[in-house]
Amino acid sequence: METYLIAGLGNPDKKYEETRHNAGFRAIDRLAEKLGADIKENKFKGLYTQTVRNGIKLHLLKPQTYMNLSGEAVSAAASFYKIEPDHIIILFDDVNFECGRMRVRGSGSAGGHNGIKNIIAQLGSDGFPRVRIGVGDKANKDMISHVLGKFEAADRETMEKVYAAAADAALSIIDNGVAETMNRYNGLNLAPADEAVKHTPGQTTSSDVQE
Repeated sequence: METYLIAGLGNPDKKYEETRHNAGFRAIDRLAEKLGADIKENKFKGLYTQTVRNGIKLHLLKPQTYMNLSGEAVSAAASFYKIEPDHIIILFDDVNFECGRMRVRGSGSAGGHNGIKNIIAQLGSDGFPRVRIGVGDKANKDMISHVLGKFEAADRETMEKVYAAAADAALSIIDNGVAETMNRYNGLNLAPADEAVKHTPGQTTSSDVQE
């Protein structure tokens, strides 16, 4: 049976629950809801569950190692189930995009994200698909205080829509492949001010593909 590992990144303590850095946790929780699953088993240094969808086995994981050591949990699960990097999908926060936007990539560098950096180091590969969830540009703010801060009230409703879209994007990677998923989601903007600029097919650019 074809198998995928989908991991959402974040920090485990209650004080981090609503922070920008936990966008990956929120997105994979939405994915679990869509699949009728509950990520609560303690396994692989994380919270874990598995389910089957359309004949494909899906392993869902929320690393509990804290962000900077996310790779320890991801590599443990991948090694145990013998899952290759191209069948590992990571959902995580990205300060390079404003709230309402997301980017799908098939591979690439960590882009300064410590959780992704550790996953690359632990897997020995950067060839895994990922869904980058925009959490707002830090602008002139300190990076740590920005990602460990909570969303402004005006952004919370937008982010709920983005978490749902990120969950759908993860399933689209499995169903349709990375290229089609990039084309479908990389032009998406769910911010209220841009209601008229929703996804239009064909918005993926060559720079998106090469990242």
